[in-house]
Amino acid sequence: MDGYLQLTVVAAFLAGLSGGLHCAAMCGPLIGIACGPCRKGLERSWLAQSLAYNAGRIASYVTAGVLAASLGAAGLALRGAPATQHATLVVMSASLILMAAYLAGLAPFARAVERAGTLAWRHIGPRANRFLPVNTPARAFGLGIVFGWLPCGLVYVTLVAALATADPWQGGLIMAAFGLGTLPNVLAISAWFKAITAVAKKPAARALFALVIATLGVLGLLKAVYPAVFTAAGEWCRTIL
Repeated sequence: MDGYLQLTVVAAFLAGLSGGLHCAAMCGPLIGIACGPCRKGLERSWLAQSLAYNAGRIASYVTAGVLAASLGAAGLALRGAPATQHATLVVMSASLILMAAYLAGLAPFARAVERAGTLAWRHIGPRANRFLPVNTPARAFGLGIVFGWLPCGLVYVTLVAALATADPWQGGLIMAAFGLGTLPNVLAISAWFKAITAVAKKPAARALFALVIATLGVLGLLKAVYPAVFTAAGEWCRTIL
């Protein structure tokens, strides 16, 4: 796996984790629908349905990442030039900066993207009705698949990074990392673990994650503009290690 891909996967996970409060606020009522019928039963039943819902949601993220990366691969095949690979690094790095801007509250454009996504949601959303009432893990999983396509600016920004990989496996991996990053906060809301969600609420934590992601984006852009410098730095690190 390319080193910069590893950094992008980490950035996607951090974006999901630090943006999890937004995801929890969006998905909290939905998890209430998915797990509400089993609250009177065993704790194991609640956990099974909660995990099933989130597994379906993350599966949709991965599917979207694979589709976006496949689109990127098709574009790369059409262009077929080394300069195109150079451009994908620029796009991926820019997407990390957009993630950071979104997390820092400096990206109102993401809301416009979310509004654009509502057009597709009008056709996908009604399909949730077939999984109601949610009284089994299988139905919770199906509901998660549907609501994984709920319009979300942070998801769309992360999909830009997936698209830039031009590799379906890598695109799916990035979106899986993002989905796993959202999981602690979403599960915390569903289980009322206030201590965990309090971490995501702290402005300092969000600012730190935004700084890390923005730094990775800037490093990617510098690598695209000055590749020789990064090659020399890599060789130096290998010699001292």
